[in-house]
Amino acid sequence: MKRLRALLACCLLTAAAVTAGGCSDAAEERTLVVLGPWTDGEEKPFKAALRRIGERTGRSYVYKGTRSLRETLVAQLQAGAPPDLAILSSPGELAEYARAGDAHPLPQRVAGAAVPPWAPFLTVENEQGQARTHAYWAPVRVDLKSLVFSRAKSTRRKPDWCLGVGSGATSGWPGTDWVEDLLLQRQGPDAYERWATGKTPWQQTREAWKEWAALLAANDGNLAREGLNMSFEQLDNGRYGLLNGGHCTHEHQGSFIRRHYGDDVQPTSTAAFFGAGKTGGQPDAQSDGQRDGQRDGQRDGQSEAQSEDNAFEVSGDMAAVFKPSAAAWDLLDRLTSRQAREDWAKAARPGERPYFPGGAFGTVSLSQNTRAVQGLFDGASQICLDASDAMPPTLRDAFYRAVLEFLGDPQDAGLLDRLLKQLEAERILQVQERAFVLDDLCENVPGPSGSR
Repeated sequence: MKRLRALLACCLLTAAAVTAGGCSDAAEERTLVVLGPWTDGEEKPFKAALRRIGERTGRSYVYKGTRSLRETLVAQLQAGAPPDLAILSSPGELAEYARAGDAHPLPQRVAGAAVPPWAPFLTVENEQGQARTHAYWAPVRVDLKSLVFSRAKSTRRKPDWCLGVGSGATSGWPGTDWVEDLLLQRQGPDAYERWATGKTPWQQTREAWKEWAALLAANDGNLAREGLNMSFEQLDNGRYGLLNGGHCTHEHQGSFIRRHYGDDVQPTSTAAFFGAGKTGGQPDAQSDGQRDGQRDGQRDGQSEAQSEDNAFEVSGDMAAVFKPSAAAWDLLDRLTSRQAREDWAKAARPGERPYFPGGAFGTVSLSQNTRAVQGLFDGASQICLDASDAMPPTLRDAFYRAVLEFLGDPQDAGLLDRLLKQLEAERILQVQERAFVLDDLCENVPGPSGSR
């Protein structure tokens, strides 16, 4: 009885905090669950940071990683047993959960961790039909896209492209990255943002698909078929990294792919490689010496010169609370703190050291390719959230499927017509259902953060 009275007193005294999680006594005593996307060893640095948080708070946390994140989370929600926190890479999915009332709005004390463009504010109707604007998630790790990786001393002027689009339930996303990036570089951030948020038709992307088709015609025309049958990162015999396979020289991929390479593999921005605003699918007209010199400058921590054409796609891993409690909100607050970032970076290998909004690495020294990516990040004129990640999930998944079908015959103009019509029909349906709720996908690069 005394225990029951104590619990009731706790709930009454913390009534003001119920909207941020209810009576937290039970959560203080039990193990909090974090569901996330990292597996196969990639999760180790994060788990190390989570352990350090547990040492400071005295609480118990467990991380559960899965490559089938959406399916796992949906099943847990349907069973009424969601994780305390879930870390997802899709703001479009997170917005869907926020609209359904499954993801909870950040309380004021942690709302500052919602850094744009990764975590925009959403306007969502509550059960009474009242519109309320809140942030619902915060980035715990971010990555730079719009990159071309190659070995620094490669002397080949004409690239042999790597391509692998296999990725389990999300197969196809490396191809959507190509279409999105080419559209961003050719048409600019404003047109990119209007298309990605459902305001302009899919016909706007036609030239990007056609330019990608021209690139796919390389490698004796076999690149599309090879890409369909290959993982985005895994080779035979347990090896990883497409550039390590010996059959290609250039890889269009996000900064997370560094973990498979040493410092002999360096990044170049797609804007510099192709020439922003240019078309034709050929590298920008610069000599190998000029490109090597550009990489040398990046190794010294120098970024490419800022210009209005120097735009990048970005992605991120965002944390949201699905089982609110004071302990859950405290964990989210700590995961976005400078101390957690320092612990995470220290636990990671040089090629796996994570990026954060503002580039906060603390005292951890950087490998050359990590420093080169950071230089490109710092020198960006604008960063735009990955378009497919920001789309409503049904449209995103249709985009993935369209890429897989397109790779069956990228030179077939009739096939492209049909795919664009299908995607446009899905866009119109999502507009009618008011599923596009993310508007501001492009921002200036955030300044240094993580000072807590």
